[in-house]
Amino acid sequence: MARLERITSKDQLPAKDQPIAESVIASRGGIHGPFTMLLHAPQLASHLVNVGGYIRFEGSLDMRVRVLAAMTVAREFEAVYVWGAQTGSARRQGVPESTITAIREKHSKGVPPEDAQIIEFTRALLQKHRVDRALFDAVRARFGDEQLVELTGTIGYYSMLAMTVNACELEAGQGAEVLKA
Repeated sequence: MARLERITSKDQLPAKDQPIAESVIASRGGIHGPFTMLLHAPQLASHLVNVGGYIRFEGSLDMRVRVLAAMTVAREFEAVYVWGAQTGSARRQGVPESTITAIREKHSKGVPPEDAQIIEFTRALLQKHRVDRALFDAVRARFGDEQLVELTGTIGYYSMLAMTVNACELEAGQGAEVLKA
């Protein structure tokens, strides 16, 4: 059970903060997942709606790349809610089960090279807090500067969501795949 009460309706917020809840609802179809916790800090949630909206819906980075980074973040943080949300998306993006399994089991054996590159880039940032020059140059050559920065921003955004759901102990959504630590 989550450590904080889930905010799932704008009516749970003071009138001055209800427009923020409305923006969450407008962008995501309701108040779900991390935003049920983030709305305890409405101004933070307001800014994250915009950042997340760009990362999830507007950026130029391929959706498959975004979901690979998000799944890797979820696994590295053992964020069960984020993992459950991302595995469904990964399957819709055609990510092979072998890749999902590799991320879950924290390896990259049998993963297509283009997917392994994203997983390795994400893990390097999260584990070492740096990316070696060869990997950086390879990702830059593949995506260009703008998408390289978008990938890095995606990793940061999902890291913040992972930390939020972990601190608040938000469990996986109903029917979502549950990550085993």
